Amino acid sequence: MKLQRLYSYVRKAVDDYNMIYDGDRIAVGISGGKDSLTLLYALSGMRDFYPRKFGITAITVDLGYEGFDLTRIQKLCGELNVEYHIEKTKISEMIGEAGCSLCARLRRGAFGEAAKSLACNKIAYAHSMDDVVETMMLSLIYEGRFSSFEPVTRYDDKGLPLIRPLIYASASEIVGFANKYELPITKNPCPFDGNTEREYVRRLLNDINKHAPGVKDRMMTAIKKGLFD
Repeated sequence: MKLQRLYSYVRKAVDDYNMIYDGDRIAVGISGGKDSLTLLYALSGMRDFYPRKFGITAITVDLGYEGFDLTRIQKLCGELNVEYHIEKTKISEMIGEAGCSLCARLRRGAFGEAAKSLACNKIAYAHSMDDVVETMMLSLIYEGRFSSFEPVTRYDDKGLPLIRPLIYASASEIVGFANKYELPITKNPCPFDGNTEREYVRRLLNDINKHAPGVKDRMMTAIKKGLFD
């Protein structure tokens, strides 16, 4: 995927769901993975031409695992003229065997507090179209509900609004973009990484797609009509 195509996906999502307003200061969550770095690339470039003027701050929540080297991400932020903040935590020591659900809650909390302290009024996560579809499948399989996260989540006055500008980009396109532009992907040192129910659903959807190519696009269309419109 070329940069212009990435811009078109992100701008369409931003326009369709009114994600950005004049004067916004958006905290972009940077995990070190391809999705978050792609979102950072897109939003940093859009500052130059999007009619509503906004600023961004990149934030990484360091869970405290050894070997998490963020040097290359710091360099990228410098090249993109983006303020970068690393929020140091001891979450790795707190979760024990509790796994992903507790870690996710603690990480979200640390990220939100860091965003507020840096004068951000909005946060952005790099969920892709695949993430939307996978979440719907997780909800169907494990909860018996047709549900997924929305493009914009508005919290009460204790939390910042959350936007997801990458929802129109597929995971495969993001992989292509990350490879083409040689993004400095930094591996997650978490011992639970890759061993989750979401990974199971991801493999299941990929298997279904072999028999019914384009199934993720059709599911996304159903989600948009049933949940977003």
